[in-house]
Formats: sequence, structure tokens, C-alpha cells
Amino acid sequence: MSDVAGKLWGVGIGPGDSELVTVKAARVIGEADVIAYHCARHGRSVALGIAKPYVREGEQVLEELMYPVTTETTDHPGGYRGALEEFYSEAAQRLGTHLRAGRSVALLAEGDPLFYSSYMHMHKRLSGEFDAEIIPGVTSVSASTAAMGIPWVEADETTTVLPGTMADDELVRRLRDSDAVAIMKLGRTFPRVLDALETAGLADVAWYVERASTGTQRVIPVREVDPTSVPYFSMVVVPGALNRPVDDSVSGGDTEADVPVGEVVVVGLGPGADRWTTPEVAAELARATDIVGYKTYLARVSPRTGQRMHASDNKVESERACMALDLAARGARVVVVSSGDPGVFAMASAVVEMAAEPAWEHVGVRVVPGVTAANAVAAAVGAPLGHDYAVISLSDRLKPWETIERRIRAALEADLVIAIYNPGSASRTWQVEALQKILLEIVGADRPVVLGRDVGGPDEAVSVTSAGALVPAQVDMRTLIIVGSSTTRVVDRVGGAAVFTSRRYGPAVD
Repeated sequence: MSDVAGKLWGVGIGPGDSELVTVKAARVIGEADVIAYHCARHGRSVALGIAKPYVREGEQVLEELMYPVTTETTDHPGGYRGALEEFYSEAAQRLGTHLRAGRSVALLAEGDPLFYSSYMHMHKRLSGEFDAEIIPGVTSVSASTAAMGIPWVEADETTTVLPGTMADDELVRRLRDSDAVAIMKLGRTFPRVLDALETAGLADVAWYVERASTGTQRVIPVREVDPTSVPYFSMVVVPGALNRPVDDSVSGGDTEADVPVGEVVVVGLGPGADRWTTPEVAAELARATDIVGYKTYLARVSPRTGQRMHASDNKVESERACMALDLAARGARVVVVSSGDPGVFAMASAVVEMAAEPAWEHVGVRVVPGVTAANAVAAAVGAPLGHDYAVISLSDRLKPWETIERRIRAALEADLVIAIYNPGSASRTWQVEALQKILLEIVGADRPVVLGRDVGGPDEAVSVTSAGALVPAQVDMRTLIIVGSSTTRVVDRVGGAAVFTSRRYGPAVD
């Protein structure tokens, strides 16, 4: 046994092309006393094949580390995981014998040693006793995106790498929440991965890359893949939204001027905080050529280079919708922004209503939901919307006050919690006082009332009061009011006050 232990090298050798092995990796492979490599039970090693030009044949010890199982079943008492744990321990002992004898060991790792590689199992077992150094390598993700030939991520987009072995629901969730995606570990998991892409709405923009950087490399749209022929060394790549093709299938054909028709997507930014803008909304904003909206809401959007911003006043919803549809009819990909959820007293109804007109019936329209102001205010105090509730706007700009009052009275008589939008503005100063009079008449002064102003924004203010103590002058257009029902409770707690509406209402009914 040598007095000086050898060194363990974790050598990343890239995805398959021997010319993608780094200069340092090639030098260490050529200088090492022992070349260690993993292989399946068939005895062929992809890693050794990649490193072959740098191995001194006949002059170095080749240490084959053969997996006892790969995808097949095993009769090991510890099952699949137990068989692998035993294998890794035995492999570490074999490499440790070389290292204690003073021999340097280069353990080959396809791609990068710490990126879904078997090297890490040896590193965790041996690095505490021996000097260990990792040489990074070109990953299969880098090789696959290069083979695809389409920019994978751009600007502020993020990347997500997923194993195809994930549970179906979780895979779909991650796909929907991600910008650019790479899915590894395919093989027999490919049909499930394809189903997840279909469910997440990404199958049309996903690419399949097989054996990237090798002479047998294939790059095809994911829907053209034969699921029965997918090898383990393959990957699905989804580019970020900025580099996905615009889907014109919703257009129903070209316009009379032969201009491809675009699309209008109505989105909700959430009530104030950027964290309440969903990943789906962020992706639509990133893909847009034109963004349309009320100037205050548009100020919350950071446009990328080349995007056209179209700001307008808050009282021209129909005109704003027409402008968006006109832009889309001329080929633009238009996003119309609303605060909160676009379908709650916001732009979705205006856009969909105008899209029903013959002039724009060929333009595709989609609505992407957002966090509502009512939900945000409710969450700030607990759970006042925990039972049945109504949502009513106090704005009488598009409907008469008599209709509003009739609906408020009906909701109170039905003992519903009420979330009240648009309570007042510079030109509407009397509606909250009128609301208070109705509350005092029907439910009394003690009925709980929650006021939430600019929730999620820099001027957030949330308070809990009662119908009798409500001060109408303190309520403005940026305030949302929640009026409790007979089962709404305000609880003083050591950990902070909480408001909730019980889900139990009267005697249980089967």
C-alpha cells in the first residue's frame, strides 16, 4: 500500500461526441492510472466509447463497474434501490483499493459528473477519505438544445430540467409553471411524457432529440416520434415562450388582405403583488407583440425589446377591446391586461362581447385567469369567503343604482357574504354611504365588514370593522369591501385577529 493515496477524478466527458470532451478532461484521462466506467449488463459502455481517443490502450487499468440492474426487475431483498445501493458500496470499495494503493482514478461520467450522473454516488462515498476533483462536462441538455437549433431561453426566462420518471400530475404542473423545459430519462416513460405535454398544452412546441451530438442524432417534433423506439439517451426540449412559433390555427384562415390572423389573450395580473401574477400569464406577456390596457395596469408590465405598449383611460373598455381585436386581425399577438382576474368586472367580458361582432369573429380570443382582489383581501384576514358569497360592483356607470340596490338587498336577505368592488371614485362619493344605510336596515350595526385597500401593493391597508362603525369617507376606488353573513366571525387571537365564515350552516342535510 502506498504512503500517498491516489486522487479521484470525476471526469465529465460530454454527451456523446468525443470532440466535446474538454481539454482538461482529455489530459486527465490520458494521465490516470485507472480508467473506471459504468456499463449495463450487456458490457458496452457509452462513456468508455466517448473517451476512447484519450485512453492509452494496454497501459492503463480499466475498471468496469457493471450495474446489476438498469430497468429490469430484481430479486434482491432490498428491491431495485437495495440492489443499486449494494452495487455502489461495492464499486466504492473497488475504487478505494486503487486509491489506497496510490493509483489515480479517472471515473468517466457522461455529460457532467454532478448532473444526473452515477459519479455522484462514488463521490459521496469516497471524497471524505480521498482527494477528489470534478471536471465539468458538456451536458446532454446543452447538446440537445444545440441540436434543436432554436434559442432555448432568452431575456428573463428561466429553465427547468425534469426527469420523465416524475408522477404524471407533478410533471404537468411543472410544465405549466415553467418557461423553457428539458425532459430527461425517457425510454419507456415517453408515452407518459407525451400525455403530460398534451395536457399542459405544449406538445405543439416540443422537440424530441435522440442521441444528441452523435452520428445517429435525430431531431424531430415530439408528435412525430414512435413511442416504441425511444431510447434512454433521448430528450424532450421545449423552448421558452419568446422562441415558440405563434399558433395561427385559431384564426380560421387569412384575412381578405392575406394577412395571417393573430390572437387576443386577456390576462389577469392579480391584485397588486408581482408574486400573484401566475406563470401562465407571465408566459403570455412574454410572447406578445402588443400589450393593451388601462395605463395604471400597463405600468405594472415590464416590456421586452420590440413589444408595443398601448395605454388608454379606464373608461373606454369597448374601444380598448376593439383596438386589440384590430391589431390581432392584422397578425399581432395581443395581450389585454386587467388587474385581478380578467373575468371579474374587467376586460374579458368587453373583449369577448366585441369579438362576437362579425368584423372580428375570425379572431381567436382566449382568457387566462388571475388572482382576484376578493380572494386577496379575504386571505389577508383569514377566510371570510369560506361559505356562499356574492360579488357585486357599486359602479353605476353601466347599470342603474336601483339594480345595484336590489341585488345588495337580495344578497343580504339570502344571508350571503358579499364582496363589493368599485365602491367609490372621485365622481362617485355617495354609494358607500347608501350601502351602509342598507346594511344597518337589514343586518344591523354589528355585521362584520372588511376593508382591503391596495392589497399586495405598496399602500396595502387592511382593517376589520362593522356596519355601524364603517366610515364611508375612508373608502375609495382602490378599496374592496367584504360584508360578512350571519355566520361570519371575528376572532381575537394571541397570534392575531382572524375573520372566517363557517362552512357549517344550520342543521346538517343529507
